[in-house]
Amino acid sequence: MSLRGFHIVFIIVTTLLSLFLVGWALFLAPLSAGFMRTLLLVAGIVGSIGFPIYGIYFYRKARKLIL
Repeated sequence: MSLRGFHIVFIIVTTLLSLFLVGWALFLAPLSAGFMRTLLLVAGIVGSIGFPIYGIYFYRKARKLIL
């Protein structure tokens, strides 16, 4: 697997982990964990939005490279 392919797989995995973090913060986290639960929820949402945007940017840029 090339470095480019590994990078794309890594972006997909981190996006899925961010979505898992959102689900965990919403449904599985104890309700008494106030601030930390909110912080993890926000971090998961930001990652779930940011990683795919970066992935699209990287894919478009990597497609233009000549190897």
